[in-house]
Amino acid sequence: MKRIAADQLATCPGRLIDVRGLDEFASERLARAECVPLDRLPAAAAGWDKSEHLILMCRSDVRSGQAAETLEHMGFTDVATLDGGIEACKKAGLAVIRDRKVIPIFRQIMIVAGCLLLAGLVLVRVNPWFILIDWFVALGLVLGGMTGHCPMAMLLEKMPWNQVGCSGPVPCRQGA
Repeated sequence: MKRIAADQLATCPGRLIDVRGLDEFASERLARAECVPLDRLPAAAAGWDKSEHLILMCRSDVRSGQAAETLEHMGFTDVATLDGGIEACKKAGLAVIRDRKVIPIFRQIMIVAGCLLLAGLVLVRVNPWFILIDWFVALGLVLGGMTGHCPMAMLLEKMPWNQVGCSGPVPCRQGA
């Protein structure tokens, strides 16, 4: 796997794929970056040209390394990672688009799950069947932890405050 320094990115041709989450991408990104979250990468990449030059990036270079391994296992032959991710781009003085701060999905899950659990505990005094709210939330969290696909996260990503607008030349891939 090749590594590209942030100061070389402007002169490096290729498709720039940001594998961070949609909430991270919404708050700051590079103009030419395309958002394909790491968990959606295999499905999205299934239709790509395997010989295309791909440059993968994330916040600091951990997830982009995982993404590169995934793509190489899928048969992609020209994959590189952006050394240091968007943090290195900021240090190198590259233009980073900063739109808005979004509460990260994992924090939103904690807020919603906590509120639902508390509501279930309070409402159980009205009717014992409200305990099903707590069971439903707990089951969803366990399912998310075991499979890596959290139903609450998928629902929250569809909420209007979590929608990502792209100002770059390449569209966001919110679904795969």
